[in-house]
Amino acid sequence: MNEYLVNLHMHTIYSDGHATHAEIAQAALRAGLDAVIITDHNVWVQGPEGYYEDGKRRVLLLIGEEVHDQTRKPQKNHLLVFGTQRAMGPLAKNPQQLIDSVRAAGGLAFIAHPLDPAAPAFGEDDLSWVNWEVHGYTGIELWNAMSEFKSLLSGKLAAIYYAFTPAAMAHGPFPEVLQRWDKLLNRGKRVVAIGGSDAHALIGRLGPLRRTLFPYEFHFRAINTHILTPEPLSGDLAEDRRAVLEALRAGHAFIGYDLPAPTRGFRFTARGLGKMAWMGDEISTDGGVTLQIRLPQKAECRLLKDGQVIQTWEDRETCTHITSQPGVYRVEIYLPFLGKRRGWIFSNPIYLR
Repeated sequence: MNEYLVNLHMHTIYSDGHATHAEIAQAALRAGLDAVIITDHNVWVQGPEGYYEDGKRRVLLLIGEEVHDQTRKPQKNHLLVFGTQRAMGPLAKNPQQLIDSVRAAGGLAFIAHPLDPAAPAFGEDDLSWVNWEVHGYTGIELWNAMSEFKSLLSGKLAAIYYAFTPAAMAHGPFPEVLQRWDKLLNRGKRVVAIGGSDAHALIGRLGPLRRTLFPYEFHFRAINTHILTPEPLSGDLAEDRRAVLEALRAGHAFIGYDLPAPTRGFRFTARGLGKMAWMGDEISTDGGVTLQIRLPQKAECRLLKDGQVIQTWEDRETCTHITSQPGVYRVEIYLPFLGKRRGWIFSNPIYLR
């Protein structure tokens, strides 16, 4: 499998971001990304998709959309839409109709920032997803950088601290979102997890202080979604768009917090009866299954089955677990950074049936 580093969920000057598509592509090139997916609010911008180059480096820029009912106060039910190749904003009022229409168009639908707490000190509303009775969506944004930032805004001093010390911000997905994901998986649903930056490069002002809150390049070096594709990207826009979307659809992906240390090279696989399964795949337990975990460097590794930790390894680069028990298996990796234990890698599940 070929690994590609993707940053998704971001905004341009076409909605509430502060950069053009070309400027975002340049920031992605500087950060070493392979692809970005731009998701402006309720607008699908036709034209900027394609490869952007700088010397021998290139980055694939794809266009999606963040769809939500703008007439609803406060805002709820934001949906990330990829691959429809047309605007889906007019369907925002009915989340189920929107999801159904995205699927009919061959696209992917991810519930954005499932938990997005209010920050009353700054007039920010709670933007969490509330319509959990919907079905047919591809997955959820398990870790959203800006939602986590909002959760830390207890007052002006906290805002100043994180504005000037952004590396101290990320700790991991909200426990409530991890629990929600596990419950969905335990009900037999295939729910793909992604990590989103929700990058805007917002301009923060507090008295005489003025600062860009988390420039795009900072986001691109932090919470990313790594995808695995059976064939290398070719340089052809249509083919490579399809490859990226199919990897996300299948759950051949993991979330990596690349700021403390690069997460490229992480692997979680299962072997049994002559078959190998990757994240997102299903494999039979007949004859037993060997789960194998490979880390880019030594760290704390936790293996979960049906949402419960069944084994923990400390200071390891490779971990192995043999089982014949059916269930939903996934991996969480933690390491110390800036004096705290922080989430580093969150895999998609392998389904043992």
